[in-house]
Amino acid sequence: MPAAHSSSFPEDEPYCGTYEEAFGTVPLAIEQIDTLLRLLSARGGELHSFLDLGCNDGVLAAAILGEYPQATGVVIDRTERPIEAARHQLNMHGAQLHFAVANISQPGWERAISGCGFFDAVIAGFATQGLPAPRKRALFGEIHHLLNPGGLFILVEHAASATRWTQELLDDCMIDAVFGEQLRKSGGIPRAQVARDFFASGASVVTDGAPLEVQCDWLKEAGFHSVDCYLRVSEMAVFGGQKPG
Repeated sequence: MPAAHSSSFPEDEPYCGTYEEAFGTVPLAIEQIDTLLRLLSARGGELHSFLDLGCNDGVLAAAILGEYPQATGVVIDRTERPIEAARHQLNMHGAQLHFAVANISQPGWERAISGCGFFDAVIAGFATQGLPAPRKRALFGEIHHLLNPGGLFILVEHAASATRWTQELLDDCMIDAVFGEQLRKSGGIPRAQVARDFFASGASVVTDGAPLEVQCDWLKEAGFHSVDCYLRVSEMAVFGGQKPG
């Protein structure tokens, strides 16, 4: 069975991340992945198939295959470059994965994986972040259709808060994470310089997306049950729902 994955790396910038660093500067990345795996386990039964909407160097797909070594996956992304990086990092699982270019920001993206069947889980590691509200709302319905009964849809991403000061909390967490990573690599870099580079890069949390509570309402409208936020620190959230079954 094929597999696919998607990422948010700009098409005009070099894709230079590594498998080990994909989530390396995301606060509580290990806890987020652990929460994802616990949710997949809690759904009951074996996980046979999954769809990954964003490559992120294959880090989420690798985590799932580590827990479910017999599973097959589809990994998609909007362009070929991140797919090739994920293919390289996941080469030991090559026979279980299918990679495809599929742009979830456009209706009809499912045609790229039309031969892959339905899935026990769909995961999105920052892949849907930044989509316009109407498109993201429609995407939730498209994902619902692709799931087997009882299947899970789990998102790991920034979700807008109602106030600016809560965004600033996450910005500080991100700067501390980047600062720690750079210190491990080279040392001697002032935190103030890391902060300046962080904001100059545009990496500050996106705040024009829909609040988490609104997105949970969209999931319910799409037909998902047991919709909830399973882990949240400021604007960093793990949330989703289950298809009835």
